[in-house]
Amino acid sequence: MSANPVSDFAGKKIAAGVCGILLGALGIHKFILGLTTPGIIMLLVTILTCGVGGAVMGIIGLIEGIIYLTKTDSDFYQTYGVEKKGWF
Repeated sequence: MSANPVSDFAGKKIAAGVCGILLGALGIHKFILGLTTPGIIMLLVTILTCGVGGAVMGIIGLIEGIIYLTKTDSDFYQTYGVEKKGWF
């Protein structure tokens, strides 16, 4: 493990951001960050509403993906690595 957790977590920033934009309705970006409860909620809303709720979850994923990619590495680590913020 590296001595700098910020740089270790920064690799997840790109993966979570891109997955949030492309696969946001499935909550994949939440699982990448280790946020399983929000990820399961997004996935279940999409599946249990036969995709109707997926439109809303997709918009949330798009917004979150953009937020992830625009944060600095240190802000991203503090918000999602330390504080484990689940939504927006």
